Amino acid sequence: MLKEPSGTLLIVLAIAFTAPLVTSLAPWLRLPALVIEILLGILVGPDVLDLVEVSEPIALLAEIGLATLIFLAGFEIDPQRVKGRPLRLSVTGWIISVALGLACGAALQATGIIKNELYVGLALTTTALGALLPILRDAGILPTKFGTHMLAVGSVGEFGPIIAVALLLSGTGAAKSVAALVAFGVIAALAIFYAHRPTRPRFHEALAGSLRSSGQLYVRLAMVLIGALTLAAARLGLDVLLGAFTAGLVYRMVVTAGASEDEMEQVESKLEALCLGFLIPIFFVVTGINFDLEALLDSPSAMAKVPLFLSLLMLVRGLPAMLYKRELPRRSDRLALAFFSATGLPLIVAITTIGLEAGQMRTSTAAALVGAGMLSIVLYPLIGKALLDRSAAGAPRPVPAAPAPEADPAR
Repeated sequence: MLKEPSGTLLIVLAIAFTAPLVTSLAPWLRLPALVIEILLGILVGPDVLDLVEVSEPIALLAEIGLATLIFLAGFEIDPQRVKGRPLRLSVTGWIISVALGLACGAALQATGIIKNELYVGLALTTTALGALLPILRDAGILPTKFGTHMLAVGSVGEFGPIIAVALLLSGTGAAKSVAALVAFGVIAALAIFYAHRPTRPRFHEALAGSLRSSGQLYVRLAMVLIGALTLAAARLGLDVLLGAFTAGLVYRMVVTAGASEDEMEQVESKLEALCLGFLIPIFFVVTGINFDLEALLDSPSAMAKVPLFLSLLMLVRGLPAMLYKRELPRRSDRLALAFFSATGLPLIVAITTIGLEAGQMRTSTAAALVGAGMLSIVLYPLIGKALLDRSAAGAPRPVPAAPAPEADPAR
């Protein structure tokens, strides 16, 4: 009965509710809700309790959840905030990460540890901005200078691998992939151009007027953009995540073009309620259900790959933090940036799925990569936050200004 779609959905939704409740009631666990969602998904999955089955409707909801996760990552990017040096540094850092990732992948393939260096190398270049945003926001890091650089690093660390996946892992030839990417770029440019046009007063009034009604046009417009651009990407043979990320960028331009600050807060709140409260947790729970625990536990070599990949994530994505000596003078701040940058999971799941379907990745390697991604989301943000707290505690306190001399009453 529970393995029917309705029964499985009930368990998935129950886990989605339980995970943040556990983090609230037991903060000493120091586990992000999404990690608890994955762990509970593994628990009810086929390798442990075998209570549920991921049927086509559940898998579709999980895919929508992943698309909305990437959409929110695109929506959170403020081009005006990250432009200039933060963006240039993050692009330079990601290029260094690509070189390091492919070099590590080539070395692992040469020793027979993995089958194909391209899939593992690209997986190591990712940063889970969508998963980090709630952590950074809740800790009050996002509005700071460090938050600006982290936003730029995460944006490039998510968008760059998506482009690379579209070009290199689509299964079509390089020339066709480039042509498809150019065609999608034209579609995205047209969408961005249209979003930049002044919003017609009646259209904006209709959007704003529906915020407290059943219309909810802002939310419905977000879903339309996700559907349209992911469909365009899929029809061109590109990864749908490229469409979802672009939809987030375009949507932000649509909203910021005519919305007031109060409307922006309401729109963000409603999108987070729909995406973070419903769709995205389904993706993480289903990721846990589909996790091949047996392949990981039955192979000592697979178990050994988990700390290896966890270390390589830190090397590949953390080493470029050395570029920030001028922007982040404190060493602890740069180390914190390295740990946050090395946090990855959603795109690792997507890349390993593509690798398994293409026959270019062993099941044990995929399980080890996803396991390392889960550990990175648990450990690296905690270490990064602790480093920032230590840096703030060690910062010199501002010297109070000397009081002005009192006027001589005799004068």
